[in-house]
Amino acid sequence: MQDPSPVSASIDADEIKSASTLLKAGQLVGFPTETVYGLGCDAGNAEALARLYRVKGRPGEHPVIVHLSSVDQLKDWAETVPEQALLLAEKFWPGPMTLILRKSDKVLPAVTGGQDTVGLRIPSHPVALALLKEFNSGVAAPSANRHGKISPTTAEHVKSELGDFVAKVLDGGQCSVGIESTIIDLSGDTPRILRPGMITLEEIESVLKDAQKSEQKDNGNGSSVAPRAPGTLSSHYAPSTGMKLFSHRNLPRAIATAENLMMHVSVMAFSDPVECPAVITWKQLSEDPAECARQLYATMRELDGSGADYIIVEEPPELPEWMGILDRLRRAANG
Repeated sequence: MQDPSPVSASIDADEIKSASTLLKAGQLVGFPTETVYGLGCDAGNAEALARLYRVKGRPGEHPVIVHLSSVDQLKDWAETVPEQALLLAEKFWPGPMTLILRKSDKVLPAVTGGQDTVGLRIPSHPVALALLKEFNSGVAAPSANRHGKISPTTAEHVKSELGDFVAKVLDGGQCSVGIESTIIDLSGDTPRILRPGMITLEEIESVLKDAQKSEQKDNGNGSSVAPRAPGTLSSHYAPSTGMKLFSHRNLPRAIATAENLMMHVSVMAFSDPVECPAVITWKQLSEDPAECARQLYATMRELDGSGADYIIVEEPPELPEWMGILDRLRRAANG
């Protein structure tokens, strides 16, 4: 297993203890991970889980990921821990990877959405690890935002969206990865990627030769029934302002159309800005996928508040290192 990131000297031990005490009392705590900020509660407390679902407005059949501090804790949450899980943990944990395993009998139905599997991960953010070690059990933590909306990547995002519904928010700065973890289902005969992230299929195949992508099915009206993993609805991560995706070739035509319709748009693109009366704001994205992922949600939030009629986004290339970002953009545009 990778060595955890060293706990920064800036981490306030009293704040960590206070957050752990609040979790043990059934309260909700916002905390940073390397992917996005999580809204955490005691994964063994049914009342705390019910509070978490209420605050997020999350459907009850949607599972949440349990965050752990060590691989040794897997046996407390999974019925069995297959060799494949240990191989992946050694390569990618602590880090932005979630494993779907058959759940143990102790796991509450509210954690799994009533399914027979549970999502587990060990984050690498030093604040998250310090909290998890102090708490010394599983913390259920979906992203710290309203269900289906843009995930938070700073403590201010959490405070502005959830406010007094959260007992404490630990500030760990901006998230270093910026989009949610890669989810790998190991509950069946063949490993499957249920949600792409910044760990690519190719990297997973270097450890597990038979890994596959999994095409998510919906029920025809933009929502899935009993999703196997969180964040896999056809509409998710969405701003309140409508968002449309265009290829590089079609981007100029999309902007011209907005001008012809006398509408105002904000643009998020890899291309250089263009002068146009229809464009309120133009945010240029990095052509480096890791940096683009770090920018993505904060940029979406900024443009969501720009007053545009809708947001135009230039699609990234369909290359392995971009698939997690492309997945989030397509789901956001479906919102």
